[in-house]
Amino acid sequence: MQAQIVLLPGDGIGPEVVAQGERVLVAVAKKFGHSFSFSTCPIGGCAIDQFGDPLPEQTLATCKSSDAILLGAVGGPKWDDPNAKTRPEVGLLKIRKELGLFANLRPISVSPHLISASPLKTDIVQGTDILFFRELTGGIYFGKSGKEATAEGETAYNTMIYSTHEIERIVRLAGQAARGRRKKVTSVDKANVLEVSRLWRKTFERVMKAEFPDVQIENVLVDAMAMHLISKPRSFDVVVTENLFGDILTDEGSMLPGSMGMLPSASIGS
Repeated sequence: MQAQIVLLPGDGIGPEVVAQGERVLVAVAKKFGHSFSFSTCPIGGCAIDQFGDPLPEQTLATCKSSDAILLGAVGGPKWDDPNAKTRPEVGLLKIRKELGLFANLRPISVSPHLISASPLKTDIVQGTDILFFRELTGGIYFGKSGKEATAEGETAYNTMIYSTHEIERIVRLAGQAARGRRKKVTSVDKANVLEVSRLWRKTFERVMKAEFPDVQIENVLVDAMAMHLISKPRSFDVVVTENLFGDILTDEGSMLPGSMGMLPSASIGS
């Protein structure tokens, strides 16, 4: 196999992690007869410092012409200014949208060799094996937003929007993955309050029942999921949810093995 891989070290620990990731890829290529070519581009805070843009055009063009991207991390205390003209995280959101990376996959498993690193009791986390599917290019992070002056002072708003197409494609990925695992998919929403979550739940149930009748399904409200993820993590197999809920829950889930640094993550498109 031949592949062009873009390295985006980014900020903080990113450069250290990406450097070691490149070493692993070189070893894999040598062992299995692959040919990987690498190029390195800036993203995030370091790109703001150099170019005034968290995702320079050259970085985006290089990514679009390559086969894969190895991303480190973006942001840090240096750029943590809510009044800044632009922020490192904007580069991450933009590259997801530009490349159509609508699905974020994050496996959460607890290694028996590192189980003592978990802040939870061994009998709670032992055997945990969850695969999260987070929708990545829709929802409140990409909906209409703004600020305006009112009689009560400044008002700000964000809008959570999803189409059936956006929901269907992430649900299908989750269903396909479940067939190769324990054949259970949990959908997380807030359908008791949010109209967009009602559409999410209706679409999830329709797709799963029609296309994956052999897979067990369940719906869990996001606040309940936040509790169950800590109290009974072994009860979950594949979890699918929208952008904001997935962002929060996968970070919470990273505490099961003890550190976010223990978890790999991939963003994919069609």
